[in-house]
Amino acid sequence: MKYILLSVALAGAFVFLVVGADIPPLNDGSAHGDPPYLTEDGWKPLLNGKDLDGWKLVDPQKPGRWLVTKGVVWGGTTNPAALIGLAVPGDRIVNTDVVPGGNASNIYTTEKFGDVELYVEFMVAARSNSGVYLHGLYETQIWDSWGFTPRLATDQCGSMYHYEGGPINGIDGGITPKARSDRPPGQWQSYHYWFQAPRFDASGKKTANAKFIRILHNGQIIHENVERLGPTQAAMKIPEAPTNPIMLQGDHGAVAFRNIYVRPL
Repeated sequence: MKYILLSVALAGAFVFLVVGADIPPLNDGSAHGDPPYLTEDGWKPLLNGKDLDGWKLVDPQKPGRWLVTKGVVWGGTTNPAALIGLAVPGDRIVNTDVVPGGNASNIYTTEKFGDVELYVEFMVAARSNSGVYLHGLYETQIWDSWGFTPRLATDQCGSMYHYEGGPINGIDGGITPKARSDRPPGQWQSYHYWFQAPRFDASGKKTANAKFIRILHNGQIIHENVERLGPTQAAMKIPEAPTNPIMLQGDHGAVAFRNIYVRPL
C-alpha cells in the first residue's frame, strides 16, 4: 500500500512539474523542438492536402508534373536523382517530371504577403537545385551541397543568391550562410524566415529595402538583418512592392515541399 501511495505522489509531482514549467520564449531565433506552427498561434497552412489550389505555374507552357501526394520516396543510392510521389493526395508536393530540356515551371502563391514569418520544409534529390523566393523576388538557395564544397560558394544550400542583371551599386548580392546546416539528399530540411517587406512612400518611391531579419536552416541561424537591394537571379518578372507572392523553384531538378506555413510578422 505504501508503494502505491508513493508512486501516485511521484506521478502527481511529475505532472505538476511538466504542466507548471515555464515555456521558454519561442520566437527568439532558436529551434524549440516541434516546428513553430505546432507550438505557436497564428499560423496558416499554404498547402490544403488535396490539390494545388492557391498556387499557380509561373510558366503555364511548362507544366512539368507537380504532384500533391501523401508520401515522397527518394530513389536512394541506386537512383539518387529521383523523388517519387505516391499516387494518393496528401499534405506534400513534389515535381516528379523535370528534364534537362526545361519542361517544368516554378510555382507561386495566389495570395500576396507583406511582412511575414514563413516556415517551410523541403527535400532534394542528389545534386538537385531549387530555391525559396520571398515576394517572388529574393531567393534563398536550396541545393544538394551536402558533403562537398560547391564550385561556387553561393551554390551552397542556405545561400542568398546573386542579384539579377549583375551587381547593384557594386554589390553582387551573393551571401553564404553563417553556418553549414545542410543534410544529405532524401532527408527533410527546413527554413524558418522572418521577413520585412520593402517600404514605399506615397509616390511609390522605395524608402527601405526588403530585409531578412533572420533565417534558420534546420534550426540554426544562417542569416540575420540582411537587406536585399533588388531581385535575385531567376526571380519572377514583377516589381518590388509592399506585398507579393511566395515562389518555389521547380525547374532545376526534383524537389519536394511540405509543412508550408505563414503568419503576419
